[in-house]
Amino acid sequence: MPTIHNEPIDLEILIKAESGGQADPIVFVHGAWHGAWCWELFLDYFARHGHPCYAPSLRGHGVSPNNKSLKITRIDDYVEDIRQTVALVQSETGLNPVLIGHSMGGLVVQKYLESDPDIPQAFLLAPVPVHGVWQGTLRVFRRMPLSLLWTNLCWSLWPLVKTTQRVKQHFFIDTIPPDKLEAYAAKIQDESYLGFLDMLLFRFASPQKVTTPVLVMGADEDRLFAPAEIEKTAGAYGGKAIMFAGMAHDMMLDDDWQKVAERILAELSAPRS
Repeated sequence: MPTIHNEPIDLEILIKAESGGQADPIVFVHGAWHGAWCWELFLDYFARHGHPCYAPSLRGHGVSPNNKSLKITRIDDYVEDIRQTVALVQSETGLNPVLIGHSMGGLVVQKYLESDPDIPQAFLLAPVPVHGVWQGTLRVFRRMPLSLLWTNLCWSLWPLVKTTQRVKQHFFIDTIPPDKLEAYAAKIQDESYLGFLDMLLFRFASPQKVTTPVLVMGADEDRLFAPAEIEKTAGAYGGKAIMFAGMAHDMMLDDDWQKVAERILAELSAPRS
């Protein structure tokens, strides 16, 4: 992986830990258009079960600053943000954290794992597939061709999510309560254009470089990444995907989010070989 010669970013990092928690720390990595805020349900849940929890907003997301325009921020920049967060966790707990990444954050986790074999376990929720996002991009094009065209003309992914209806189409099931949808849509933001190109063309995952056990989870009503793509990613890591019925892309915000959290907790509680 190329080295990113950047000064550390003063990242927004949401931290949740219960007194006396002795379980493995966890770092949660959000996906495109999101920020650390999307993990608040998971932070509370896993902290209650003894896991010190850390959720950074990647540079240019949430209230995290950036040292360059978001348009030209790369996946490797986000990987460096996770490296910085892991170092913080190690300094505070003396332990290597488990990593949980969603969507683009799933790719960021995969790229990070290529250079850090000491991470004990990783979970990918609806991750960018190992072959990139070209199939998902075609699905978006069929739904909103003019918006995707404008995205490429203005180097901004904002046109794809600028309305509440578009946020719903990408991330949530049709039955999401309107008040909840409005609250989440209000927090959605722009995303890096070069980061999108990385996911489309330039920065695919390399599972053969990863030694950490990786478990892949997906949602059968995901409109961005199809179940077959999730299964292909799981197979690349030598396993089978765990699929959740009646759930869409934002698995950590779905009404049934606790089913996902419970399955992760069960895996974390199982003896490691």
